[in-house]
Amino acid sequence: MKQQQINKESETTGAMLRHIRIRNRKNYLFKALIIGATVMCTLPLLFILFYIFRQGFTAINWQFFTSLPKPVGETGGGISNAIVGSILILLLSCVMAIPFGVGIGIYLSESPKSRLSYYGRLSVDVLQGIPSIVIGIIIYQWVVRPMGGFSAFSGSVALALMMLPSIVKSTEETLKLLPESLKEASLALGVPYYKTIMKVIVPTGLSGILTGVILSISRVIGETAPLLFTAFGNPFMSTDIFKPISSLPLIIFNYATSPYHDWHQLAWGASLILIVIILILNIISKIVQRKWKVQF
Repeated sequence: MKQQQINKESETTGAMLRHIRIRNRKNYLFKALIIGATVMCTLPLLFILFYIFRQGFTAINWQFFTSLPKPVGETGGGISNAIVGSILILLLSCVMAIPFGVGIGIYLSESPKSRLSYYGRLSVDVLQGIPSIVIGIIIYQWVVRPMGGFSAFSGSVALALMMLPSIVKSTEETLKLLPESLKEASLALGVPYYKTIMKVIVPTGLSGILTGVILSISRVIGETAPLLFTAFGNPFMSTDIFKPISSLPLIIFNYATSPYHDWHQLAWGASLILIVIILILNIISKIVQRKWKVQF
């Protein structure tokens, strides 16, 4: 009798061990599949980055950053006008989009059930799905034609419209994650509502808001179609926001579609500059996010 009980316990123990081994094999197999899928998703990005760096690095030199484009038939030249133009357009776009986007996001998070919030949220979703070339045509009709010509200002308006949805969404979702007790504690201490929002709520969710801003800038920094209808391009150095201006996406488009080998090299170099700018923006966002991170 005792021997039978020992045998049953041994069989039970053996079955449990087999079951554990099977589960471990399944876990290892699933982990291998996840790692393989991650590698498969990462490899195309690495290949693209490697190719851009290999092609663009040969065009990078001091003249590339400081010189203007050369006329057709002359070798050398640079893209200093495009770099300055891109920075100017992005700065104007941020000035237009960030205050409005953050303000709309705050309202949507504070009044989620109002009728205005419903239509506002619907409008943001629709705006996010509009193709960039359509936004360029709309701004051409609304801004370029009334102003009588292409300009950096009209290009900034187009990019600001494209930045709005990401900023609004990130602001709204970030502020929704904050505990309600944070606002209640501030109001209970007698702090006015507007100061509670500006001094407590927004600084606490700053990391998420900045992430949305960085994503919006990363989205529009390489947009070409809206700028073709608005900024148009300029082979000379210009800082007048009411005149046509060059930018990195425009110069990449014009040079990449040209039949000249020197222009192709400049296009690869400009593409590399765009990638580096996006990398720097992401590094800055991580540093700021770590500095302003709040633990609950």
